[in-house]
Amino acid sequence: MELTVVMPCLNEAETVATCVRKAMGFLAESGIDGEVLVADNGSTDGSQQLAEEAGARVVPISDKGYGNALMGGIIAANGTFVIMGDSDDSYDFTNLMPFVNELRQGADLVMGNRFKGGIAPGAMPPLHRYLGNPVLSFIGRLFFRSKIGDFHCGLRGFRRDSVMALNLQATGMEFASELVVKAALYGQRVTEVPTTLAKDGRSHPPHLHTWRDGWRHLRFLLLFSPRWLFFLPGLAVLIAGLIIGAIVAPHPFSIGSVTFDVDTLVAASAMVVIGFQAVLFWLFTQVYAGSEGFLPEEPTVQRVLEKLSLERGLVLGGLIGLAGLAGLIFSLLYWNGMKFSHLNYEHALRLMIPSVTALIVSFQIVLGTFFLSILGIKHTRHPVTAPPAPVPGDGEPSTVKQSAAAPRL
Repeated sequence: MELTVVMPCLNEAETVATCVRKAMGFLAESGIDGEVLVADNGSTDGSQQLAEEAGARVVPISDKGYGNALMGGIIAANGTFVIMGDSDDSYDFTNLMPFVNELRQGADLVMGNRFKGGIAPGAMPPLHRYLGNPVLSFIGRLFFRSKIGDFHCGLRGFRRDSVMALNLQATGMEFASELVVKAALYGQRVTEVPTTLAKDGRSHPPHLHTWRDGWRHLRFLLLFSPRWLFFLPGLAVLIAGLIIGAIVAPHPFSIGSVTFDVDTLVAASAMVVIGFQAVLFWLFTQVYAGSEGFLPEEPTVQRVLEKLSLERGLVLGGLIGLAGLAGLIFSLLYWNGMKFSHLNYEHALRLMIPSVTALIVSFQIVLGTFFLSILGIKHTRHPVTAPPAPVPGDGEPSTVKQSAAAPRL
């Protein structure tokens, strides 16, 4: 079978039959060997019977959530290609040929673009059309180097085997983002075709919740991009802290009537510590996510880890710690020279603050490299060792079979 049209459904009795008939009509007119599958997520309004009467195969999905319904439908699909679309009659199931053509030409994922195809009046709330979708789509393109203009179009086609290889995890509305993000991260071929969006035919409110689901999409984009969540902001803050600290540490620095002194040095110290910690979090996240298969392994991270062994990390942390300790000793000697009396804090803090900062960073490096080494420990799975063969002639057969109770690793 070439194509399965998958429709997630939750109480769509008003529209599901119309959607199924349109998709069935498209398959018949196009001469495509296919099926329409409705992934029902627990409807209580008779949607299942209406879908079956219209010609669909209904698959009940017990686990709640948009992502669960779609993944259940994809798993149950018989087609080489799958086209998914909501069963609220907002998408045009009579015009799926552009998706099929792209899939036949080798695309792994084909996204619809409603902004290029046309959005009917009242089909999309203004907040979604002019803020939510454009902003989230821009973030998706920026974070994942994708050219997709409409990250959240619900009408899209893909090769079933390509999607199954992505190990998709999202259970809710963010499933739509995960599909595009992982396809981009794993280097799949992603294309886009114009499609239209009509006003849905339901009388009840949509299942999408603007702020809650918008935050879930944004959160997902951030969590799947450690580079933008941790590394780039952390590196920017770290570099800014080092530059500001280097300017202010020797002496006060003035711009016009504004003077930057030891208070600014304290802020610069905090920036260095926070920025360096964020970079470490990037490393931790990449190593963990790569080992668990949530994200593909980053070549940059692999090069860093090859150079930053546990021993080198300990040496680097130790050297920075010694520099900080030397500064503290020098500060103590300076205080001793003052006979432990009242200090000139503007002078003393210029050495004390960088020294303490160096000690904090040294401990971050030492503890961080230990943690990275723990994350890098590979699970070793030894093959099951068969018991020794009995000696023939002792009443036992010479052929030995592995015990059924033996663990399979």
